[in-house]
Amino acid sequence: MMKFRFRRQGNDPHREKIKQDLFAFSKTVEHGFPNQPSALAYDPKLQLMAIGTKSGAIKIYGAPGVEMTGLHKDTAAVTQIHFLYGQGRMLSLLDDNTIHLWEIVQRENRSHLVELHSFNLPGRPGIESTSATRVTVMLLKLSCDLLALGTEGGGVHFLELPTLTLLNKSLFQDEIMQSVPEEYKCGKSLGPVESLQEHPQDSDKILIGYSRGLVVLWDLNSRHVVNLFLGKQQLESLVWERSGNSFVSSHSDGGYMVWAVSSSNPCTHDPISSTIPYGPFPCKAVNKILWRTTELGAPLVLFSGGMPRASYGDRHCLTILQDSSHVTLDFTSRVIDFFTIHCTDKEKEFDDPSALVVLLEEELVVIDLQMAGWPTVPAPYLAPLHSSAITCSCHISNVPPKLWERVISAGQQQCPLQNYENWPICGGKNLAPDPKQKELLLTGHEDGTVRFWDASGVSLKPLYKLSTASIFQTDCDHNDSLMQAGEEEWPPFRKVGCFDPYSDDPRLGIQKISVCKYSGKLVVAGTAGQVIVMVLSDEKSDHMIDVATVDLLQDREGFTWKGHDRLPPKSGSVVFAPGFQPVVLVQCMPPAAVTAVTLHAEWNLIAFGTSHGFGLFDYHRRNPVLARCTLHPNDSLAMEGPLSRVKSLKKSLRQSFRRIRKSRVSGKKRAVVYSPTSKVQEANAQLAEHDAEVTPVQRRIEPRSADDSLSGVVRCLCFADTFLRDGTHHGPTMWAGTNSGSVYAYALDVPSQEKFSEQSVEALLGKEIQLMHRAPVVSIAVLDGRGNPLPEPYEVSRDLAKAPDMQGSHSVLITSEEQFKVFMLPKVSAKTKFKLTAHEGCRVRKVALSNFTSVSSEEYSENALVCLTNLGDIHVFSVPALRPQVRYDCIRKEDISGIASCVFTKTGQGFYLISPSEYERFSLSARVITEPLCRVDVERPHDLSAHSPTLPPQANGTHKTQAESKAAETEELLYEMRSALSSPVLDSPNSSADITLDTTGELTVEDVKDFLMTVDEAENNFRNIAEEDGRPPGILIN
Repeated sequence: MMKFRFRRQGNDPHREKIKQDLFAFSKTVEHGFPNQPSALAYDPKLQLMAIGTKSGAIKIYGAPGVEMTGLHKDTAAVTQIHFLYGQGRMLSLLDDNTIHLWEIVQRENRSHLVELHSFNLPGRPGIESTSATRVTVMLLKLSCDLLALGTEGGGVHFLELPTLTLLNKSLFQDEIMQSVPEEYKCGKSLGPVESLQEHPQDSDKILIGYSRGLVVLWDLNSRHVVNLFLGKQQLESLVWERSGNSFVSSHSDGGYMVWAVSSSNPCTHDPISSTIPYGPFPCKAVNKILWRTTELGAPLVLFSGGMPRASYGDRHCLTILQDSSHVTLDFTSRVIDFFTIHCTDKEKEFDDPSALVVLLEEELVVIDLQMAGWPTVPAPYLAPLHSSAITCSCHISNVPPKLWERVISAGQQQCPLQNYENWPICGGKNLAPDPKQKELLLTGHEDGTVRFWDASGVSLKPLYKLSTASIFQTDCDHNDSLMQAGEEEWPPFRKVGCFDPYSDDPRLGIQKISVCKYSGKLVVAGTAGQVIVMVLSDEKSDHMIDVATVDLLQDREGFTWKGHDRLPPKSGSVVFAPGFQPVVLVQCMPPAAVTAVTLHAEWNLIAFGTSHGFGLFDYHRRNPVLARCTLHPNDSLAMEGPLSRVKSLKKSLRQSFRRIRKSRVSGKKRAVVYSPTSKVQEANAQLAEHDAEVTPVQRRIEPRSADDSLSGVVRCLCFADTFLRDGTHHGPTMWAGTNSGSVYAYALDVPSQEKFSEQSVEALLGKEIQLMHRAPVVSIAVLDGRGNPLPEPYEVSRDLAKAPDMQGSHSVLITSEEQFKVFMLPKVSAKTKFKLTAHEGCRVRKVALSNFTSVSSEEYSENALVCLTNLGDIHVFSVPALRPQVRYDCIRKEDISGIASCVFTKTGQGFYLISPSEYERFSLSARVITEPLCRVDVERPHDLSAHSPTLPPQANGTHKTQAESKAAETEELLYEMRSALSSPVLDSPNSSADITLDTTGELTVEDVKDFLMTVDEAENNFRNIAEEDGRPPGILIN
């Protein structure tokens, strides 16, 4: 029987099935604004918008909830996007000169974006360089059967759609130059093709604009020049007037010209009108211009750029002109592209634009062109999360309806026009069911604001913005005076957009947020030691702010604060709008950044911690309850602050040498075993500041020194109603954990609600725990007798949650950077532990207690501990047994900011920043998943499966039919002979001769001279074959 005693138990199939029903990892949706956008397109038939990015991503947006994402295989920037109107297809041009065809397909009753084909336009072997065939502009005909490509070499090529087949009707500059007057030629080339525009009334004609200024109206069928427009300024863009009787060109000198198109005058020297709106001094180029006709008035002219170089050359502007109305939209980031939403029905006489959509580098702005004054339209998605840099975040699950309605009401009073029903981009159908519960995501920002977002669904909608700057005396209001002073200046600027990355005072930055969703109380803490208690109010208020100061040093000698000063609060009464209004300001001294904060609204208490210690404050009586200094005698670095520039070089060098000496001593004592984790240790050494001190294995085998800098930083705080004094009487407690592995537990004497105003809260130190290896304490949570987390304040008293088990023994779960440990209360005896560092070689960064509900049964759920490490992987452990359940790779270990920004929800989801402007949402739950579920119905005239060529793609990326193969093969042979005879060095990557040499080995001219012919013979043969086929020879490439 003994032989079975130590047999390792296998996986329990029943438990594995339960785990599959509970846990499943998926990255579901990206919230926010795409990072580094580079291209924009709009489909007026499907009412969909597409945005391309520099990382090669394409994102399609329609009605709120309608989102699709596609990713190119290569991480090249998307430079242009064009929809095939109404077909659910689009073309993308990348920075590597490849063209890709995408299609919206239906799978499992939902729409997805997939790539179908790609095409690369190569050069003519031995004739043109690769740069000459670089595509500068694409024109997709409205019939969606032809794509025109303009190149840097001045050529225009044509592809058949949707097969992306190169047609033999390319147009070159020498063909155009034959029609250009001699005095205009001047021996110069026409330059790259800058613009291609289809004639609005005659689809067989296209307008071709060259960089030098020449504009040509070209007939595709007869292949001849219809009109020439001899522009003398460098061309930037072209746009047709709807009737086709005129067009507008914009130029590099900041002006635009209107040209008349007349069949009686094939060569036009001068435009009808020429205007430089912001002249006469030198202006920047007008990059793009739109001309839209209106039924009720003069045409609407919209253009980007054109600002006076000397005065406003650094402004990012878009101008709207109509009659005497003139507005210069002044943005805080660069204009990428823009379009108007207008009538595209050919039978209609006017454009009548309804909205202007502007894609900026950092946000999307929509202007209503039908309302007086052209106001902005609030966007239900694509909100710039980083309008001020995000410094912290907080998620609230299952928001009570009352709080939700009050936050919505406060936001609507801030922005009365916040009505998403007028959103013009409304294509597709959102099939996702309404969320079962409301969720809020709160983000703290560098400028002292807290923004409330609706995180219930796919679209992250802005609800309400809270600013704390109005409480303090800062320079935040100087912008308003500048705006008022500049109202009558020229140009007539109007500030548009909300992206404002510059903070007037870095001390305003929000560091920590804590919310009680049942009482409507909020605590925000900042960089300069400010802790503000706020209460949600539905009415406007005008009151003074109570200020209390808490000295965390407790008259400790030998410490002098060398960091920034506190933010001076405003004296006198301050007006506050409906929403969260400050009740009391608690100022920590020294004014170091707040590192932890927590709130217990039922006890009217807040706890806060900095790098110097922690405090407890009764905000009902405005009375400090407790202040405890956690500084070690050698903790002088904590006195310098994050904004200090007086850090001691001598001290840092001394610490470095101590660290080196210590590691050498430990190396002599115990040899380091080089295992697979050694590479992990090397990577960890390059991560965050806290990661740069000692490697995980060194910390595992020797305790930290008590004189490590910043050892007194308070990392976490916790309130709990539990057993601390003895095992029979439970009561309020407060717990604090520090960077040096110390845990302080205080027993609190909190009066009943009837006596809040009469008696003060008292705190008595009950326990003090020192973790053996002094690892930083990341989290503290108290579990009831059944091992469940304690409910939030008010949940039990309002019958919103089951009462905790007060019969069995409570326990406290303490998470350090290296291990999880459960201690029994009140004796604080160790019960269970799991050493994460010892097992995995990684450190804990973020933890949370989440509830996972089974997919099979809504009645079955488990509480679990979710942990994110510095390697970017997520571990899930059972509670309180601390048994590992699942592990997932989530974030790249090099993405330090992503790991630092991660926040978990109580239902097994999470958010982390993948860029300054985007949150990636993920789910660890098999049941709770928030992902796009949408459908776009399209009707396609072409079936790609029927039109797909039977021949495999050729080496140059084009598809050839059998009818063309004979002439094409002869043409390739001609170019091969030219290259072989005229070029001793075969340097063209697309040369057929080059390919032959690569595939057949080392061949000499002598080996194949019997098969060679002269260039003249080859041309004659090629001409004869072309005449026999009865069609002109095709041009392979330009």
